[in-house]
This record gives sequence, C-alpha cells and structure tokens, in this order.
Amino acid sequence: MKDSYNLALKQLQELLQDERDEMGVLANAAALIKEVTGYFWVGFYVVRGDELSLGPFQGSVACMHIAYGKGVCGTAWKERRTIVVDDVHQFPGHIACSSLSQSEVVAPLFDGNGHVMAVLDVDSKHLADFSPDDVAFLESAASIVGNNLYV
Repeated sequence: MKDSYNLALKQLQELLQDERDEMGVLANAAALIKEVTGYFWVGFYVVRGDELSLGPFQGSVACMHIAYGKGVCGTAWKERRTIVVDDVHQFPGHIACSSLSQSEVVAPLFDGNGHVMAVLDVDSKHLADFSPDDVAFLESAASIVGNNLYV
C-alpha cells in the first residue's frame, strides 16, 4: 500500500501544482483520496468564522456545519492536530452524520501563518481501520492540499 500511497501523493502534488481555485483543489483532492483509499467518506470542512462548513467531498450526505471544538473535526481544529478514532461511538461528543461510520481520521490543513484553514475528514465503515501508513498518507495529503491552497 505504501507504494500506491507514494504514487498518489506525487499525483496529488502534480494535479494541484499552481492551482488556486479552492473548490477545484478540494474537490480533486477528495476524489483522488477516495479513489486511492476506498474509504466510505472523504471530504473537507473549511473554517468559516467560528465553525467548519462542509466543502467538497466524496460519499454520502454529510453534516453542513460543525462548531469549533465539537466532534472529531472540531476537536482536530481546536487542538491543531490529527485525530485518529478507532471507534467513533467511544469518542465523547462524536457527531454522527452517518450511522455507517465506525472509525475516523481528521487531519488539519494549515495556512502559511500556521492557522488551521480546513480539515480533511475520512471515515471508514470498519472499526480501527486506519493503519499508521494510512494516517501518514492522509496527513501528507492534507499538507499538500494546504500548501497548494494557503500560500
């Protein structure tokens, strides 16, 4: 899987290089990540004032707004770090946008000043479905997207 992740990161970098259209960048990144990983839901929430607003995604319908510090996405934003949840039902304050989601990874995207500008949210239908390689890939993908958007 590591080889396919490395190839996907290279493809993502080339796809997004010199592209500044926020929606296009986030949409293509979500599509590529979903295609490579096959996870149930892949998408972005973008910081808009004091909440995260739903951005481009691949998967079933999703929550439209998430408050700062709420759920996995809001917590990753508040704590400025990637959060891996093996069982979303055990995460205090988890926001259940889909009953099919069982585990989740949320990685923040930072602007050039170190502020969180968005989060990459990835959900799986299986418990404890994210390996260290999966998490490293998702963090790298979030970094590439952030570096191309928020320069």
